[in-house]
This record gives sequence, structure tokens and C-alpha cells, in this order.
Amino acid sequence: MERQKAVRDINWNILAPMLIILSGITWGLIGLFSHDLREVGLTPLQITHWRNLVAGGTIIILVLIKDRSLLKINPRDLWMFFGTGVLSIAFFNICYLTSMQESSIAVAVTLLHTSPVFLMLFSVIIFKEKFTPNKALAMILAGTGLLFITGLIGAEAIPITTRALVYGVLSGFGYSLYSVFGRFALRKYNWITILTYTFIFAIVALFPFADFPRMVEVTFVSTRVVLSMLALGLVSTLVPFTLYTVGLKHMEISKAALLTFVEPTVGMLVSVLVFNEYFTVNYAIGMILIVSAIIALNRPMRWFPVKKQPK
Repeated sequence: MERQKAVRDINWNILAPMLIILSGITWGLIGLFSHDLREVGLTPLQITHWRNLVAGGTIIILVLIKDRSLLKINPRDLWMFFGTGVLSIAFFNICYLTSMQESSIAVAVTLLHTSPVFLMLFSVIIFKEKFTPNKALAMILAGTGLLFITGLIGAEAIPITTRALVYGVLSGFGYSLYSVFGRFALRKYNWITILTYTFIFAIVALFPFADFPRMVEVTFVSTRVVLSMLALGLVSTLVPFTLYTVGLKHMEISKAALLTFVEPTVGMLVSVLVFNEYFTVNYAIGMILIVSAIIALNRPMRWFPVKKQPK
């Protein structure tokens, strides 16, 4: 019995980080699938609303067909899904898009990924996780790598306004809240239930601001745009949130947050390989640092090696 439990633990020790990394990879494809939507004139908020509608609509249909009991929740627990759907997804997207409008995509992405810093604090204060040397090193490496990729340090500096900085940091704070509220929800509910109500709350929260009739009119101008919208909602929204939520159940939230640093790296590769944007030395340095952070996070570290006693 103990041996079987050990095997399960070992498997999740490997599988959970892999799921988190895969979620970061699929999140990193957002730029690829959202390109056509931006080209036809949809605003970032409307693109975000499409993401939630497609992902949420898909999972709701599947639940209604397969197992409606997954929709049963205690009304007293609605705060958890208000947290994941409104305080996290809806709130961080609004702040993120505002920061992007006030500065640039590079600055907004960088500030969004301040989320691991907030999660480190939440994990220690709320969930009593240990702040280890591995986590500290990984956070420094990943954060520095992200700064190189986005150009905030290196060859060219990017100026940041106070408004862009405030909204950017708030987007990182909101982004981190999904892991916090999600961890509470995972103690009582199936991951499918969590995702279903998360998207429901996010859809309801964003609907008044999205101008839905215009969204439909602009999106359905061509088959290609519709397919891009569906791919964005399924491949870069439903799939990564599913992978992340399942992985989060089996690992510390601070480690999970750091592993998602693979997302901006994938986004950079998409911009270079698909849209032929210039590959800089900064990109190479950033990629190396982020990969090093992931390795450091998942390798045992001994600051003071213990000498083996002779037999």
C-alpha cells in the first residue's frame, strides 16, 4: 500500500510540473491565434471576452452532456469562483490591457509576470509553504530573463509611466489570485467544476464592457477569423487553464507560478518564427535564464553538501 502511494507521489512530482509548463506553452500561443482578431479591429477586451465565451461555453456543454452533478456547489462557496473568475481573470485582463495601452506589449507582459512575487508571499503567509533557496534563485533567474526578453534591460531601455506601472503591477496581482482562490476551491471541488464557474463569472463580469453585437459582426467576416477565435478559446484558454488547474492540485502554488515563465518565451518565439520579428541577443539571454530557472526549481539544491560517512 505504501509502495503504491509512493509511486503515485513520484508520478505527480513529474507530471504536475509538466502540466504547468505545457499550460505556459499553450498560453504563449495567444499572440499567434489573436493576430487575425486584432487585424479585423477587435479590441483586447473583446478578444478576452471571446476567449472566455468559447472556453466557458465548451466546458458548460460538456458538463451538461456528461455529468450535471459537477454543477452542484454550496452557495457559501461562491466567493471562491468570484475570486477566480472576477477578481482574477476579469480584473487582471482589464488592468493588463490598460497597462498595454499606456505603454507597450513588452512592458505589460513584464509587469503581468510580477505575479510569482505575489504568489510567493501568498504561499508563505496563507498556505505555509517554505521559501526555499531554489525558489529564490528561480525567481531571480526567471525575472531577469523576462526583463531581457522584453527589453526593459539590455541594449535599449523602455520608459514606463506611473499609470502603466500601477496597472501593470495590479494585473500581476490579479493574475496571482487565480492560484490562491483555485487552491481553496480544489480542496472541495473537481477541477471541471472550478473551471466551469470560473468562466461563468468571468463572462458575466466582462459582458457589459464588450459590445457583444459588434464582436459578432466583426468576427464573422471570414472563416479564418472564426477559426482563429475558436483556436484562441480552446487551445490558448481552455487547454492551459485545464492543465494549470490540474497541475496546481499536486504542487505548491509558488513553484507552479514560476514554471509559467515559459509563457513569454514561447510568445517571443512565435513573434520571431511566425511574424518574422528580429531575434536579438536579449532574447537569447532571456531564454537561457528562464530555462535555467526551471531547472533550478526542479533540482535538489544543497548549499552545504553533507559528507558521507565511511562504512
